[in-house]
Amino acid sequence: MNYIALIHKTSASDYGVSFPDFPGCITVGKTLDEAKSFTKEALIGHVELMKEMGESIPESSSLDVIMQDADNQDAVAFLVEVPSSKTVRVNVCFPEDLLQLIDKSAKKAHLSRSAYLASLALKKDKSAQRRV
Repeated sequence: MNYIALIHKTSASDYGVSFPDFPGCITVGKTLDEAKSFTKEALIGHVELMKEMGESIPESSSLDVIMQDADNQDAVAFLVEVPSSKTVRVNVCFPEDLLQLIDKSAKKAHLSRSAYLASLALKKDKSAQRRV
């Protein structure tokens, strides 16, 4: 699901990012690129914490509704995707030597086998912007 993030900046501040659908979820960066790079991690972490606490996750508000708020009118809006948290177990087969190579590479990257294979798939398909 995509949620709207708002970048705020004044001459005396760093770049701040807020999420109107998630009051209290914010992140900052010294540069615009830095602030944008932190947004997905901040939002996903916030959503995961809400789930752990048994809170319901809101539906995404429309841009029109968000921009009606006077506090948001000087901000720049962009979308941030929260990937599905549903994990599906699969059974795959590899030649033994390939599996050893995968496990060695995963260990070197400090990832589980599943996370390592998922990261390779995401690198191969840059259009898929999902969290591993």
